[in-house]
Amino acid sequence: MDPRSEVLLRQAGLFTGDLLLAGLPADDLLAELPRAWGWSWHAGEHQHLLARFGERCSFDVQAPPAAFDSAVLFLPKSRELTDYLLQALASRLAGKPLYLVGEKRAGIERAARQLAAFGKPRKLDSARHCQLWRVDVLDAPDTPVLNDLARHFTLELSDGPLQVTSLPGVFSHGRLDLGSALLLEHLDGLPAGPLLDFGCGAGVIGAALKRRYPASPVILLDVDAFALASSRLTLAANRLEAQSIAADSIHAAPVGLAAIVSNPPFHQGVHTDYQASETLLRHAREHLATNGELRLVANSFLRYPPLIERHLGHCQTLASGQGFSLYRAAIRQ
Repeated sequence: MDPRSEVLLRQAGLFTGDLLLAGLPADDLLAELPRAWGWSWHAGEHQHLLARFGERCSFDVQAPPAAFDSAVLFLPKSRELTDYLLQALASRLAGKPLYLVGEKRAGIERAARQLAAFGKPRKLDSARHCQLWRVDVLDAPDTPVLNDLARHFTLELSDGPLQVTSLPGVFSHGRLDLGSALLLEHLDGLPAGPLLDFGCGAGVIGAALKRRYPASPVILLDVDAFALASSRLTLAANRLEAQSIAADSIHAAPVGLAAIVSNPPFHQGVHTDYQASETLLRHAREHLATNGELRLVANSFLRYPPLIERHLGHCQTLASGQGFSLYRAAIRQ
């Protein structure tokens, strides 16, 4: 059981009515709270919950429409996303309690101050290096319009300006990160055929690929519902079309890809996590066509070249700069 869930269960007597659990972990919490519903924006966790609890858990950037007597937000990493989620929940809870739970090292005490916009926050419990806070919503705010919270910026690329839209919580919200900037400079010469942007974020790489290779189908894959929503907005802003897949690993991608292009994540919340990237490198060959290739940008200190050599063959460093390296490996018969 996740320690945040354990803290909630210490106060289980508070949750006797219809309860919404927002951002819940993929554990047994829904089994322990039979009147609870889950709202997830993490595709991997949602799949685990869906397999066990069926329609009691939704995957979306919007809260499920059903009425509830209280809600718990599991603290996300992003302050902007926390703001949006708290407002979205509080808008449905006039005169009702809203709870916030999170790890101390994730900044739960700082985040609890954000509850003051809706009433007087109270700390209810502290255990397992986590805290549980409550606010009784006095004046429900207006329901936030997610797209109104988007940040828009323009990238001046060699083939013209690219419009980018990012939503709260998306990696490198409102700006181009250094790794993606390096990757954008080295998208030439990809083989013809389906192209996958793995860990698409706001869709910068995927949109650039589709514009540069209009005859090639482009697929954007990400674990985060807010990232996929952002990527669709980015594509629409540039009048481009691509397929999107919500998944937490390369296993959900199609086979026969001409190329996998990625600036893969290695952080999950406050924890460092390389699993998605390492799974990508171990199984990329299964999804690439003969003569297909991988192009991956990463922090130079990450020891990806040995993994690439082991699973894909010769690893070429195409470029390095500002702490990042761009690697290429091609599949040969």
